[in-house]
Amino acid sequence: MREIGDDTFERDVLQSETPVVVDFWAPWCGPCRAVAPIFEQLAADQDRVEFVKVNIDEHPGYASRYSVLSIPTAILFEGGDARETVVGARPRSHYERVWGPWLGLGLARQEQPPPAA
Repeated sequence: MREIGDDTFERDVLQSETPVVVDFWAPWCGPCRAVAPIFEQLAADQDRVEFVKVNIDEHPGYASRYSVLSIPTAILFEGGDARETVVGARPRSHYERVWGPWLGLGLARQEQPPPAA
């Protein structure tokens, strides 16, 4: 997974033409290290969603902007908007269920509830 920072977040995430999952993490965070292989596998198993990571110790700007108070926090962005957030370490099946419509799994996007305003 590619690491990005506050200096490239706008271009790499908010202006991306494809959905992007951002893993907000820190090197000292054990649960962050536990979910990293899950995100690597999800990224490798499909080509609809890009996965990137942001070290919140080195790049706290967007973590603060999106109210990341606990890590790991993974946020799926689409069209410049945060669409789905998962806080904490979860099994792969949980991420697949939450992000299924974007990953090509489960319900079609139009069957999903509209994003919160």
